[in-house]
Amino acid sequence: MKGDIYDPKALIREAYNIEGITAPECRSIFLDWALSLPVEMDQTETIGLLLARHGVAGHPMTEVLKDGLETMKAPRRRGGWMARRRDTPH
Repeated sequence: MKGDIYDPKALIREAYNIEGITAPECRSIFLDWALSLPVEMDQTETIGLLLARHGVAGHPMTEVLKDGLETMKAPRRRGGWMARRRDTPH
């Protein structure tokens, strides 16, 4: 089944159609969706559009999409030497 530009594989749409789907399953579907999205697409905007299109209160995919929006807004932690504290001896 083919999707559209915002949901190329129709993964999000189908998640809402699966009766009894769980939050962990939705997170897995969300990850697959995010990886299939073209690099040039704004994920925050696209998640908002999908929420407006499919969002159903109480559905686990709605919660995962909302979490995805919050994660995109949160500052990202730097890894490697930039993340290490400098006030303690090595």
